[in-house]
Parts: sequence; structure tokens; C-alpha cells
Amino acid sequence: MSNPPESSIDHDPTVRAAIDRSLRHPVMFFFTSGAAWLAVAILLGIISSAKVHSPQFLGDCAWFTYGRVFAAHQSALLYGWGCQAAFGMMIWLMARLSRQECRNAGTILMAGHVWNFAISIGVIGILAGGGTGMPWMDMPSFAWIPMLLSYGAILIWSMVQFKVRPEGHTYISQWYLMAALIWFPWFFGSAHLLVHGFGGSPLGAAGVNAWYHSALLLLFFAPVGIGMAYYLVPKVTGRPVFNYSMSLLGFWTLAAIAPWAGLQKLTGAPIPNFLPYLGAFAGILFAMPAALAGINLLKTASSEMETVNLSPTLRFTIWGLIFLLVLGAASVVLNSPGVMKITQFTMSGYGYDLLAVYGFFSFIAFGSIYFIVPRITRREWLSRRLIKWHFFLSIYGIGAIIVVALFGGLMQGVGQEEYLQPWENAAGRAFPYAVLVTTAWSFLLLSNVFFFLHLTLMWLRLGRRSSHPTLLVTPHHSSPHGPEGDIDNVGSASAH
Repeated sequence: MSNPPESSIDHDPTVRAAIDRSLRHPVMFFFTSGAAWLAVAILLGIISSAKVHSPQFLGDCAWFTYGRVFAAHQSALLYGWGCQAAFGMMIWLMARLSRQECRNAGTILMAGHVWNFAISIGVIGILAGGGTGMPWMDMPSFAWIPMLLSYGAILIWSMVQFKVRPEGHTYISQWYLMAALIWFPWFFGSAHLLVHGFGGSPLGAAGVNAWYHSALLLLFFAPVGIGMAYYLVPKVTGRPVFNYSMSLLGFWTLAAIAPWAGLQKLTGAPIPNFLPYLGAFAGILFAMPAALAGINLLKTASSEMETVNLSPTLRFTIWGLIFLLVLGAASVVLNSPGVMKITQFTMSGYGYDLLAVYGFFSFIAFGSIYFIVPRITRREWLSRRLIKWHFFLSIYGIGAIIVVALFGGLMQGVGQEEYLQPWENAAGRAFPYAVLVTTAWSFLLLSNVFFFLHLTLMWLRLGRRSSHPTLLVTPHHSSPHGPEGDIDNVGSASAH
């Protein structure tokens, strides 16, 4: 493997521009539809959170009962936003690093439409009462087949891009992306076939569901986010990766540990006692690849702090890496036997999921979008102010939700352990935290409406006709990046 900033592709703007043009429509489709789904997911999150502290809210409408709307919120967040953001990043970065134009953008675009159709009927099915009741596998069984088929089209053409790449150029980002591409159909197909195809005992289905939950997090979102960060940080800072051995060690520890996690969610269930502890041990060990990737990339960026402060891409990506380190620490704490038995049935698990999907993965996805979109639209972002609002509302909103959910879940668990007290006492402990979560979701909805509108304007090619990158601090008229010119020829270090 070699280091992305040293690649000859950095000196070939014609090839890069051709690759970007070939992927403009599918990548923008995934990003824009994903941003729209994110706004839908947050709106559903506000409703479900409000029903925790105000059960009478929309109480006369069966479609908005808590069980349905919370499941729809999670499905929209994971498959509407998370997966589509990941698809856009994967197909663009795989083509860039493979130095090959996409010859089948129409097929990928069609796959994106099928994926969105499946998500739409799935979320409507959940709200109509057709959900399966399994966390992260809530959508009705008829939605999974078109999802798997559309993913197959994305997988095939991404594999083709990798296969036809020039020999001798395999980057660490490609390792992570290829792993995520291959792992996804493995756990996705296996879990749904075992649960919806073969049936079996409810306990077995619960075990498969717990494993799937962990696999989607650690075998898909984690490698895509880390792989993208390994591209963005060296690219924008113009610095090589701090320690390449750490990047290799982080990849292989993730590959060896992540498949074993998940069954800790069945602690206390009538299954062999070693299985939950094996899952908890693997969950604790996830801190290793998280720390290796996070520390390695933060050390890479530490020598270019001025660029970090200026660049929207780096600002979001660095915070995504900080959330990755926090995720590793939370994995250790929440999977410890003493804590696990207290927080097992509390809102702490929800806080952990949001820390992974929104705090870590989504922040790197936002940074990637701010980097990729100007290159494929040949326009720069319209408003530095909108980007700053998006960043600050996101960081305060998701930070508040994570802290409140994790701490509130701990307090809720302590209340549940007081066996001599009425159950209302435990529920009452979570009440103020639920109110704060609703408020924080409202801030996030506002930030992502700005983000969606900004992204839509870019897809309509209404961005600024300028080669100067949109920076967070320096005014455009005094940009240090030199005279106007082609946006794609600015260079790696000065591009953002």
C-alpha cells in the first residue's frame, strides 16, 4: 500500500475531472436523497422523543404510536441517510483511488432509485403497523429483497472499479471500503434469511438480530467512516499518514474483533452463559481499532491546525474522529459486566447507537460531502454561514443527545435496580433527560434543513462560480489560495 497524497493521480486533474463527471448524478442522488431522509428521520425522532415525556402527543393517531414511530425513525436514519451517504462516498472514492471513470453510472443511479423505493415502502409499512419489532430490522420483509438487489448492483460495479485499477496502487482506504462492500451482503443476507426465511425460535431470531445490530455498526458504518477519513485527512492537510503500521493494525483488529460482538444484548437470556460475555469482550476490544485509527489520523492533522480551523471538510472529519475515540471508550464502559446489567434496558443503548451513527459516521460523511460535491458539480458552496450553522447546531445538538442519553440511561438503570420502589420512580428519573433529547433533536432538524437546501442548490449547479474553496473563517476576497482558476486544479493541500 502507498499513501494517497503521494499518488500520481494528484497531478492529473484531467483524469480526476473525468472521474467526477462520470459519477456526478449517482453520487449527488445518494447525497441529496440521504440528506432528505435525514431530515425525515430527525422529525420522527422528535415525535418519538416527545412521546416519552408527553404520551398524549398525537395519541389519537395509531400511525404515530411510540413503537411505530421510533422504529421508523431508526430505519430512516440507518437506511435512508446512513447507507445512502455511505454508498455515495464508496463509489466516488473507489473510482478516484482506482483511477477509473465509471462506465455504468446509469445502473448505479437506477439502484439508488430502487433503494429509495424500498426504504419508502418500508418506513410506510412500519408506520402502518407492519414492522417486525426487531431493532434495526424493523422494516417489513418485503422491503429487504429490493434493498439487497439494489445493493448488489452497487457492489458489482464498485468491485469492477477496484479490479481494473492499475497494479501496485492499493490504499488503506480501499482496504476498508472493500471490506465494507463484502461484509454488508454477508451479514445483511444471512440475518434476514435466518429471521425471515427459515423462521425458527424467537430466541434464535433475537440472537441473530443482536448480531446484525452490531455488525451493521462495526462491519459497515465503521469501516466506511474510517476509510473515508484515511483519505480526507492526508488529502486536505497535504501530510502523509502519521504511522502506516497503525493503520494496518487497526484494519486487521477490526476485521478480527467486530464479527464476534452483539450477543451481549442477550445477557440474562436462556442461552449459554459464555455467549453474552464473548460479545461483551469483543465490544470492549473494539476500542483498539477505534483508538488506532482515531489517534493515527488526529496525529496526522495535528501539524496543520490552521487548515483544520479553515476547512469545513476537516472540521467535520476531525470531530468525527473525536467521536470515534469516545465511541471506543463508551464501548469499554457500557460492556463492562457491572455497568451492562444496569444499562441493558435503558436509553444508554440508544445514546451509544447515536454516538456511532450520528456522532462518528455522519460527521465524517458531512466532511466528505463538503469535499466531494464541489468537485463533481464544478461549483463552490454558496454560503460559509450555512456551513457554520450546520456545524455548530450539529455539534451542540448531537453532543447534548449523546451525553443526556448515556447519563440519563445510567440514572434510569439505577432506578430500575431499586426493587422495593414503584416502577414510576425509574420512569420519572428519565423524564428530564427525555425533554432535553427532544430539544436537542429540534436543533438538529434545523441544522439539517439548512444542509439539505444547501446541497440541493449545489446539485442544481447554483453554487458559486469560483475556484476558491469555501472556508469557515477566511473571507473569500482575502483567500490565501491565489487567483481564480479551475476548482479541480487548486491542489490537494489548498483545496479546502
